[in-house]
Amino acid sequence: MALPTTFRRDTPGTVLAAAAVFGLLLGWATYGLHGISPLLDRATNSSSTWIIWTAAAGALIRVRWLAVWSGALMMLATCCGYYTASALGDTFGTGGLGTAAVWSVAGLTGGPLLGWAGWTVRRARGDLRAVAGAVVAMVVLGEGLWLGLALRYWETAVVFLTAGALLAALLTVYLARTGARRYWLCAVLAPVGGLVFYLAEKSILNNLIGSG
Repeated sequence: MALPTTFRRDTPGTVLAAAAVFGLLLGWATYGLHGISPLLDRATNSSSTWIIWTAAAGALIRVRWLAVWSGALMMLATCCGYYTASALGDTFGTGGLGTAAVWSVAGLTGGPLLGWAGWTVRRARGDLRAVAGAVVAMVVLGEGLWLGLALRYWETAVVFLTAGALLAALLTVYLARTGARRYWLCAVLAPVGGLVFYLAEKSILNNLIGSG
């Protein structure tokens, strides 16, 4: 319960530092969780699993620009944490730098967007709240589509798609209860955004680092 209060009262430097530290720990933890189970393996090697945290952080931060920058910094730190752990674990490989660069660029794109979305769902006014809610849910839905349609990991895909649908439903209910205008747009736009996310992720991964 103290975490939201801490974010409200602390200086921008402290908030950004906290985002960076959390990102490093997130990256390190996701690398360490590899190999425990197939589902956990996929969940910890997933763009949505990483960037969804920036939405949670954005919701805790009072100032919009700080939520956006924290999202970018958190995702860059997550990549650093993950690939540092990979290098120390001697699994970095010859193509590690290129892969790290791709995921860093993806994080620097998705992190600010999800940071903004988390902030907007909680603190903004107007129709943008519903659109932002759809953005949060779409990353999980899009990941599920990619796992199923591109990689044919349908058992894992069903888990992601179910989680994304539940997230969209919960956000829609939250928006309705807090009086958001056109709250239903969240449920309508989330699957559309998920399809767009899937197509973008499929294109990036196929063209730059391979779909596997």
